[in-house]
Amino acid sequence: MKLRRIRTETGLQLEAADAEGNWTAQADCTALGGRVFDAAWEQAAAERQLRHSRHLLPFQPLSFRDFMLYEQHNIDAARGLIQRFHPGLHRVTALYERVTGRPVPQFRPKPLFYRQPIYYMSNAQTFVPSGTPMPMPSYSRALDFELELGFVLAAPLLDATPAEATAAIGAFVVLNDFSARDVQRAEMASGLGPQKSKHFASSMSDTAVTADEILPRIDAITGSVAINGSAIGTVCSAGMQHTLGEVLAHASRSEQLLPGELFGTGTLPGGSGMETGNWLREGDTLTLRLDGIGEIEHVIG
Repeated sequence: MKLRRIRTETGLQLEAADAEGNWTAQADCTALGGRVFDAAWEQAAAERQLRHSRHLLPFQPLSFRDFMLYEQHNIDAARGLIQRFHPGLHRVTALYERVTGRPVPQFRPKPLFYRQPIYYMSNAQTFVPSGTPMPMPSYSRALDFELELGFVLAAPLLDATPAEATAAIGAFVVLNDFSARDVQRAEMASGLGPQKSKHFASSMSDTAVTADEILPRIDAITGSVAINGSAIGTVCSAGMQHTLGEVLAHASRSEQLLPGELFGTGTLPGGSGMETGNWLREGDTLTLRLDGIGEIEHVIG
């Protein structure tokens, strides 16, 4: 089932689409974390969203944990970062890869990536809906996007098994993690992870799709990236290092997770400008799509 929120004369309303694409009022919001749509803080968040877009977020996340589940993204993104910021070193690494036929070892994730799901906590309060104009951060000259698969809890978890954790997923969204790559380099080198390079803004589709429709094809979700109407790449969800059940089970170890908390898979391979060399510029129109779930569109600047 596809879900969205709209504002009516009486307040916020959840709608569901049937097979023909007709939208009707929906009373049950459990799949989106069971948020109370007439709560004052949700009304205030909706007002902020509608100042800049005709869309609303399908839900206001309680928190946001963004994982890194794709080895190939890490390799290609590291290669793209070197090419952009260290052209001399890029020539050396490119020669190594041509001679050996293998990625540079330093481009691969750290060993912890293979042993357990890894993630960082970002700012759940700076999510904006599709259609919101996105200014360049004042402190960055290297704005990038990241096309991800997002999923929200519909039930609480604590010390869950992977099966219990999977059953607690309520719905999926298209997720975009904006990134100031020039700032991110120094922050990552600090050992504390991304901060101002990520926390200024993230976005999601205005539609969510319930888990019963997505989980059966979780490793076969396809999508695309376009800039100014021209396709620059495609993505697929195949190849996660850890299952979503393992991801949530790990996050719930001795830690209470609540309905409404949002999680991201990390960038799907090919889903960022750093991987493909397509960096965002003022005036660009960015379109991110996951087939059967929804899309995100922003004008940059």
